[in-house]
Amino acid sequence: MIRPLPGWMDPLLARLGTARVEDFTTLPTPDSGGRQSAVLVLLGEEPGVGPDVLVLQRAATLRNHAGQPAFPGGVADPGDADLVATALREANEEVGLDPDSVTVLAELPKLWIPVSDFVVTPVLGWWHRPHPVHSREPAEVAHVARLPVAELVDPENRLRVRHPSGWIGPAFSVRGMLVWGFTAGVLAAVLEMGGWARPWPRDRVVDLPPTAATPAPSAGTDEADELAGR
Repeated sequence: MIRPLPGWMDPLLARLGTARVEDFTTLPTPDSGGRQSAVLVLLGEEPGVGPDVLVLQRAATLRNHAGQPAFPGGVADPGDADLVATALREANEEVGLDPDSVTVLAELPKLWIPVSDFVVTPVLGWWHRPHPVHSREPAEVAHVARLPVAELVDPENRLRVRHPSGWIGPAFSVRGMLVWGFTAGVLAAVLEMGGWARPWPRDRVVDLPPTAATPAPSAGTDEADELAGR
């Protein structure tokens, strides 16, 4: 069954027309260069639970970003028609998402991650026909989850994390996952633009566990809305 766009999405859709890089990060995106990439920020809804967002958790054995939650996504392939196609293809390859189950709503501003030289386009989608998803490659993806927006905005689940490099950024502690870095930065901005965010104690700062602290995000930053770590 195809679900129409729900009313709770209206404030976010209205805000997207004025979304800027500055809503997500203090780092300007270069005019050229960078590794063109895309991630899928997929909003869904479950009866009795409400709005949610799809995330995956990287396998603990990976060389980079081991155990780190992330949006489905990756680097653009030459065969991709555009960056929307990149996001949908990667989501299909990683978690078995049917691209036809998604209504693409918008491409958010391109965001630069200096540590990896990725230029990432978050693609916002509505999961109009949700279906079971799972890791298609356990060596890369350990777990797939739908994180309820109500839990993401709960002040008890919000904090900031400090990387050994000194970088401090937003994070969410939800359902056994510590979501930080690029993913947390995009989530925080989307929650604000949707009007869903609630006041939370920004002085709650914890050190990243050693297993989560590589690779280092941009050195020398101390901004709650900084994006890094993908």
